[in-house]
Amino acid sequence: MSKEKIIVALDVDSENQAVELVKKLSGEVGTFKVGLELFNSAGPAIFESLKKAGAEKIFYDAKMHDIPNTVASAMRAVIKHNLWMINMHCTGGSEMMKAGVEAVQKTATELGIEPPKLIGVTVLTSIDTMTLMDELRVSSGLVRYVVHLAKLAKSSGLDGVVASPMEIEYIREACGADFLIVTPGVRPAGAEVGDQKRVMTPAEAAAAGANYLVIGRPITRADDPIAAARSIASEIK
Repeated sequence: MSKEKIIVALDVDSENQAVELVKKLSGEVGTFKVGLELFNSAGPAIFESLKKAGAEKIFYDAKMHDIPNTVASAMRAVIKHNLWMINMHCTGGSEMMKAGVEAVQKTATELGIEPPKLIGVTVLTSIDTMTLMDELRVSSGLVRYVVHLAKLAKSSGLDGVVASPMEIEYIREACGADFLIVTPGVRPAGAEVGDQKRVMTPAEAAAAGANYLVIGRPITRADDPIAAARSIASEIK
């Protein structure tokens, strides 16, 4: 179903706001994303609060990026919350990603739970080609660099990557049909793009081959979040 493709970003700073959004939208979208703002405000207890409010699937947008041992320990600590998806930065390297994968698989087996999908962050959608080249000194070009990171994530055992809509078709060609592509930088036609620099509409991103679309403000800050979610779901059928 098209609504299952929608991941609502709960980019709010209080547990009450997040819970109310989940209560409204739990029947309209597939997944809810908890990022740093909400996690740092409410703590890990937010996961159980959202589940009680109706969230069946939770994506913890942790963006882990540290030495392999620390990432492995962090994964072991968070997996007990039985989350659906967790991410880490591809730029942490293959050793870090493999350590995260191993920790998740082993701990999930010990707990008797389904392991979460592990996704690698390629290049943030707020970064454009000039920033990548001038500030980060990556000269290979944005698309080529994103594809390189996606291939590295796949070879490290991750289930997929987070990437902007502009790189979807190239990742799909390089990594195959079963590799998950989670796409932020999705804005309905006419919506403000904010700090996103590489964007598409929901219909365009879905048509390009994205498995999941991360959408925040166009839904959560709409006058009618339910109507906004339904409108986007109808657009990506």
